[in-house]
Amino acid sequence: MEVFAKDKIYILPLGKQEREVIVYLKNNLSKIFSLEVEVLENIEIPLYSYNPRRKQYNSTLILKELLKDKFKGYTLVICDVDLYAEGLNFVFGEANFLNKICIISLTRLRQEYYGLTKDDNLFLERALKEAVHELGHTFGLSHCLNPKCVMYFSNSILDTDKKTFNFCSICKEKLKDVNR
Repeated sequence: MEVFAKDKIYILPLGKQEREVIVYLKNNLSKIFSLEVEVLENIEIPLYSYNPRRKQYNSTLILKELLKDKFKGYTLVICDVDLYAEGLNFVFGEANFLNKICIISLTRLRQEYYGLTKDDNLFLERALKEAVHELGHTFGLSHCLNPKCVMYFSNSILDTDKKTFNFCSICKEKLKDVNR
């Protein structure tokens, strides 16, 4: 396995992903975090993470499986299946701070999921917000009380739409203190 740099963000697509989404995230995450972003080869979603009763995948189990690979950088896993974590109906994403790895699902970020007309620009904006949010956790940030801050907890897609993809001044200061 290749050695991963700590001062880099890695995008790991799970399953088939639209190239446009990956390129958009790569370019924007590089600007936002001022780090190089590298896209890794797609891998398959661990089948045992699927819960047929819920018709969802357990995000925690996926992250546990990926931890076996011992990633050294900040790793963003992207999938297009509906995710959940124990105790929650669904999650847009989940992060593991100690291991600097996080996952986001694109499924509920699409307008079509809610029976609405497709909107590619809104979808990409939502994907970026959730990617920045989960990566923020890998950098040590917790949820923010400012509803405009990207680190604000999204209980629904409306919360995601209301916030920006930027860190508020308090979270920016905390990011500066992170020992990269």
